[in-house]
Amino acid sequence: MNWESLIPLILFLVIIFCVGIWSGGYLKKSTSFAQDYFLGGRSLGGFVLAMTMTATYGSASSFIGGPGTAYNQGLGWVLLAMSQVATGYFVLMVLGKKFAIVTRRYNALTMVDFLKERYRSKWVVILSAVSIIVFLFSAMAAQWIGGARLIESLIGIEYTTALFIFAVSVLIYVTVGGFRAVALTDAIQGSVMFVGTLILLVAVIIAGGGIPAIIADLTAENPNLITPFGSEGTLTPTYVSSFWILVGVGVVALPQIAIRAMSYKSSQSMHRAIIIGTIVVGVIMLNMHLIGVFARPILPGIEVGDRVMPLIALEVMPNWLAGIVLAAPMAAIMSTVDSLLLLVSSTIVKDVYLNYVEPKASDTRVKRLSIAVTALLGAIVFIMALNPPDLIIWLNLFAFGGLEAAFIWPIVLGLYWEKGNKYGALSSMIAGVGLYILSDSFFPQPFGLHSVVMPIVVSFFVYIATSLATQKKVV
Repeated sequence: MNWESLIPLILFLVIIFCVGIWSGGYLKKSTSFAQDYFLGGRSLGGFVLAMTMTATYGSASSFIGGPGTAYNQGLGWVLLAMSQVATGYFVLMVLGKKFAIVTRRYNALTMVDFLKERYRSKWVVILSAVSIIVFLFSAMAAQWIGGARLIESLIGIEYTTALFIFAVSVLIYVTVGGFRAVALTDAIQGSVMFVGTLILLVAVIIAGGGIPAIIADLTAENPNLITPFGSEGTLTPTYVSSFWILVGVGVVALPQIAIRAMSYKSSQSMHRAIIIGTIVVGVIMLNMHLIGVFARPILPGIEVGDRVMPLIALEVMPNWLAGIVLAAPMAAIMSTVDSLLLLVSSTIVKDVYLNYVEPKASDTRVKRLSIAVTALLGAIVFIMALNPPDLIIWLNLFAFGGLEAAFIWPIVLGLYWEKGNKYGALSSMIAGVGLYILSDSFFPQPFGLHSVVMPIVVSFFVYIATSLATQKKVV
C-alpha cells in the first residue's frame, strides 16, 4: 500500500468530516430542518456559491473521464471541453435574480418545488421526480466509480475495496451535514481543484520535456492528436459545436446546478459568483484536459482511460505530492456525488413524500426519513458501481442530456413566459426525454449533432404549441 500518497488524502478527508460534523451541529439548532438540510438556509455568499457550482459541476467525468477521453482523442477533446467555461455564467444569468425571487415567493426548496407551484400539476411533479431519479442514478454511479478508480490507483488496492472506502466516506458527511456541509466542503474542494490541477499540469509538462517536445511526440504517434478533429477524425465541427448545448447552455436545466441559483443570499453574491465561477471553471477544465493529452507520450498504452489521471500524477511527482494533488479530483468527485445524493433524497422526501404522502409530517419525521433515504440511495449506487465501464464520462453525459431534455423549457419558459402551462410542460418533458432516449439508443449523432440537440429543439416547439393550444383549458 502506498502510504506516502495515502496520508495526504486521509488528512483531506478528516477536514471534510470535521466540516460535516460542524454542519450537523448547526442543523440540531435549526428551526426549519428541510430548508437548512436541503438548501443551506439560502445564505451562500459569492465565493462559496461560485465554488459549490464549480465543484458540483466539475465531477468525476471532468477529472477522471475527461482526461481519459482527452488521452485517447488528443487536443480536439480539449477544444470540445472548453465549451464548459460558460456554465456558471449561463446558469446565474439565465436563472439569476428572477429564479431566486420566484422560488422564495413559492417557498420552494427544490427545483421540483418550483415546477409544482408554477404549473400546479401532480403529473408534472411525478414526471419530474422520476426523471431526476432515473438519470441521476446514472450520474451518481459515474461519480462513485470515479472515486473508487482514484483510490484503487493511488494506494494499490482492489476496485471493490476502494469503492467501499469511498462510499462510506461520502455517506457519513452528507448524511450528517446536509446542504450546508456540501456547500462549505465544496468551497474547500473547489480551491483544492484550482491549485492542484495547476501543479499537476506544470509537473506533466516538465516530465514531457516541455510543450514543443510533447507536441512533437504526439505528432509522431498520430498527427490527428494535435488537430481539432480527434485521433480518428470523428470530432467534426458540427459535433463539437453541438456539445456547447450539452455542457454549456443546457446546464441551466440540471437540477443539481439550478438549485444553486436558489441558495445565495444577495444580488452582490450572485454577481461575484459569476466572475469567480467563470474564471475557476475555465482554468480547471483547461488544465485537466491538457493533462490528459500531455500524459500520452509519458505513459503510452494505458487501456482504462479512467486511470490516466492518478497514474500520471504518481509518475511525474513524488508520492506525497501526488497524494496532495490527487485530493483535487477526489474533491471534485466527492462534491458532485454529495450534491447528487442530496438532490435525489430531496426529490423523494420533499417532492413526493411531503407533497403527496404525508404533507403534515413533523420536522423529526422529515429528519429521520431524509437521513435514511440518503443512506439507502448510497447503498443502491454502491451496488450499481460494482461492475464499472472503462470510461465513466459517457454515463455522466448521458445523465446530463436526459435531464436537460426534460427540464430546460419547463424551467426557462416557466420563468419568462406567462402563457406556458402544465400541458406545455408535460408534453415538452415527454417529447424531450422520449426523443433523447430514442436518439441516444438508435441515432446517436443525428445530422452530425450530439443526441441532446434535437430533443431540446423539438421540446421547445412542443412546449410553445401545446401551451398556446390549451390556453382555454387552463383556469
